[in-house]
Amino acid sequence: MLNRIILMGRLTRDPELRHTQSGTSVVSFSLAVDRDFKSRESGEKQTDFIDIVAWRNTAEFVSKYFTKGRMAVVEGRLQIRDWNDRDGNKRRSAEVVADNVYFGDSKRDGDSAGTYRAQNEAGGGSASIPYTPPADSAFAALTDDDGELPF
Repeated sequence: MLNRIILMGRLTRDPELRHTQSGTSVVSFSLAVDRDFKSRESGEKQTDFIDIVAWRNTAEFVSKYFTKGRMAVVEGRLQIRDWNDRDGNKRRSAEVVADNVYFGDSKRDGDSAGTYRAQNEAGGGSASIPYTPPADSAFAALTDDDGELPF
């Protein structure tokens, strides 16, 4: 049997980190995932909102590095849960149990290459700061221009 799912979408809310009674980390969040096709009626793409749960180190990673609006790639398995609501009615919900979560975007908030968006902790604002490699870095900026490319 095979139960694997890979999703790419944006977080609809900040991840919610909790701990079980035994101290195991668990995080929950949801992804907005666009469908590949457009609706015939409206001409717009439909969006699915998918609940995700991650455990242990993956939960800690998601909680630390992901926020609402951030693009994420989730790899895991689909799980169906049966439960009873407050009125005693039987309910069923589907969620993805994430094995791995990856960054789906390479730049934060669509900044241009070479800048980093720093958060102003006091006021909640942000500012673009040019990236400067550390002094002990093995990488250096190229200063010469090789001219036109040969192809």
